[in-house]
Amino acid sequence: MFDLEPSEDQKLMVQTARELAKNEMDPAAHDADEAAKLPADFLKKSWELGLACAAIPEKYNGASMERSAVTGAMILEELGAGDLSMAIAMLAPSLVAYPVLDYGTDLQKEIVLRACTGSEFPKLTAALMEPVYDFDPTALRTTAIRSGTNYVLNGVKTLVPNGSTADSFLVYARVGGTGFDNVQAFFVQRTVPGVTVSEKEKNMGINALDTVTLTLENVGVAPDTRVGGAKGIDFERIMSYSRVAQSALALGVARKAYEHSVTYAMERKTWGQPIATRQAIAFMIADMRIELDAARLLVWEAAWHLDKGRKATKESYLAKMVVDEMVLKVTDDSVMVMGGHGFIRENPVERWLRNGRGFATFDGLAMV
Repeated sequence: MFDLEPSEDQKLMVQTARELAKNEMDPAAHDADEAAKLPADFLKKSWELGLACAAIPEKYNGASMERSAVTGAMILEELGAGDLSMAIAMLAPSLVAYPVLDYGTDLQKEIVLRACTGSEFPKLTAALMEPVYDFDPTALRTTAIRSGTNYVLNGVKTLVPNGSTADSFLVYARVGGTGFDNVQAFFVQRTVPGVTVSEKEKNMGINALDTVTLTLENVGVAPDTRVGGAKGIDFERIMSYSRVAQSALALGVARKAYEHSVTYAMERKTWGQPIATRQAIAFMIADMRIELDAARLLVWEAAWHLDKGRKATKESYLAKMVVDEMVLKVTDDSVMVMGGHGFIRENPVERWLRNGRGFATFDGLAMV
């Protein structure tokens, strides 16, 4: 059995994330979405709090917090409730830092982890998703083929967060057949010949997030750019951490929509009574809460297995499948609770619905 009572350290981290979401993210979310860009100073402010890469050891100037997927899930839920675009943007360095922390060579750790503990927001990001309708992270189209002592990368990546400003990309590529064992990660510098970075993508949701398409055409990289060197990475475990992280962000989006619906239903009156007293509304809101709480337990269970060092492929996958459906239903129900007002762009529920719809197609955009 796993303990659901958070520790004092967890409470402190969650409170820090909650205050950031309340004071900085939520108030700026609408304008950022409309302008399709982050607030000018958000990344600097959020980076100073140290939430993104808190588990980096002290030897690399990190905070040396205990690496915990459960703690990460609790923090990411708060950030997701603040704003999804801002949350993914501020967490982008962890997409590189944590795989390197877990599997990188000593030299890779020295370079990357120190870059992720400096005063400036790191210009690092990761590229996993590909622009194909049947995307499967275990059967990537992007390939890394040995050519002498080097590797040659070819492929196209999409939804690369913070891609317009990134100097270095952690690119996931297939080195053999299909399956987790045949996916490895390589560092690719922006300036290497054959690398093309698109203009900012225009998406249905996460409008404030800078995402790009990354094209690799016969890009040659040295063997030491492969994370972990010859030993490589455990991509199956990396995906489990990522699925927990994405699920936690979705919990935050859904929770925010639910809380907004409750407040509105208690304040909005028809025929002298709050609409929360109407059976149809009351039952809808109750179902929203039931599905939200049930999904959270699945996410925490998967995170707990990871913290115990166990294989959590099944648990993290099931949690993500449930959460993907839950966040879409809860945000859609929130729009319905608002009635016609929920279809107006000034009402945040329409943004949460657009963002919530994306989770079913998101892979590799967050890490705990």
